[in-house]
Amino acid sequence: MNKRIILTAAFLGAVAVILGAFGAHGLKNLVDAASIDVWKKGVEYQFYHVFALLYLSTFARYRNKLVNIAYFCFTFGIVFFSGSLYLLATRSVTGLGFAAALGPVTPIGGLLFIFGWIMLFFAALKDK
Repeated sequence: MNKRIILTAAFLGAVAVILGAFGAHGLKNLVDAASIDVWKKGVEYQFYHVFALLYLSTFARYRNKLVNIAYFCFTFGIVFFSGSLYLLATRSVTGLGFAAALGPVTPIGGLLFIFGWIMLFFAALKDK
């Protein structure tokens, strides 16, 4: 098992729980229902990819380059995809003017997720 991958997954998993609880309780009276749905989608995909990271850690013992690529894709996918959704969902509260420009960042995170899954696929093929 790769300690770096597990530590990253544990940290991002804890953050997902905190953000999920904040979205369910703290944002309810601050943003509209559509923004809550955007927030939930960010939390949902963050959790999916935390579990992907944990599974990826089982391949890490082979020091496979594909595993490292998948790790970075999943991690930065969470930052770009979920992070941009969190900022977009809260732009009415935070007043961040640049949040509207984050629209194109979300699909970049999605592409990173896809590429990470493809790398995991090839890592599994390579696994003996």
